[in-house]
Amino acid sequence: MFRILLGAGLGYVLGSRAGRERYEQIKRWSARVADHPAVQGAAGVVRAKISETLHRP
Repeated sequence: MFRILLGAGLGYVLGSRAGRERYEQIKRWSARVADHPAVQGAAGVVRAKISETLHRP
């Protein structure tokens, strides 16, 4: 959810300044980065740490 909001906000700001073509380019780039296996792995580690922290007695 955070990734979507961050991408939308960043895309809106940069896209509104640079025009639609640049916005689409940024959107494609951010999707590729977010789907990269290293990023997915890091996100999984962060999710696990957060879950572990929240479920501690």
